[in-house]
Amino acid sequence: MSEAFAMSDKGCVRSNNEDYCLIEPELGLYVLADGMGGAKAGERASRLAVDTVAEIVHAAPRLDSQVLLRAVEEANRRVLAASHSDPELEGMGTTLVAALDLADGFAIASVGDSRAYVLDDAGFRAITDDQTWVNEVGRPLGLDEESLRTHPMRHVLTMAIGASAPLSVNYYSVPLRPGALALLSSDGLHGVLEPAYLEEILRRARSGGLEEGCRELVAAAKDAGGPDNVTVVLVRKSA
Repeated sequence: MSEAFAMSDKGCVRSNNEDYCLIEPELGLYVLADGMGGAKAGERASRLAVDTVAEIVHAAPRLDSQVLLRAVEEANRRVLAASHSDPELEGMGTTLVAALDLADGFAIASVGDSRAYVLDDAGFRAITDDQTWVNEVGRPLGLDEESLRTHPMRHVLTMAIGASAPLSVNYYSVPLRPGALALLSSDGLHGVLEPAYLEEILRRARSGGLEEGCRELVAAAKDAGGPDNVTVVLVRKSA
């Protein structure tokens, strides 16, 4: 069983927190979502998506990568159904990144721009690819990074839970040795902190406490202005 800690904060600008996360180390399941939509719809979407993934994984007779993918697809169906059944929830959606600790490593599924990173003996690296206009259109068009940072389409997602059916899910299988550290984050963290700074904090967390690492990550995002909700999940792979 791996060690884990999670923390979520509304940040410095937003009046409510539309992020939601869940950690179940005894099951090896870690899920994070960043909701969107008017009124309380974003909060409803993120919580419904995360709770659905947990429900499907709990009910599975055996755990494998297909269970995780089925859980994400069911989350999409339920968020779509909820948005269609209540006019106040119309148009709601959420990003989602979920990790399942399996015998051969972490199975990771992502939709949208919430991310998974790994820090191990090979270094620090992002595992997931953002499903965004910047990543899927802007960069392939050859736009430089400076232009992309200020582009009017920079916040546009190309995929989200609750946005469409069928759903496009990015899937990754990541072998992890004992002592490796995984980070799941909403864009309220990685959208404001440079990768080098994330790595610096994670290196301290890898050798120290995960709770302290989560607190330092959230504080760093807020010190950088905290323009969005900030949610972080840290998982240290056990032997």
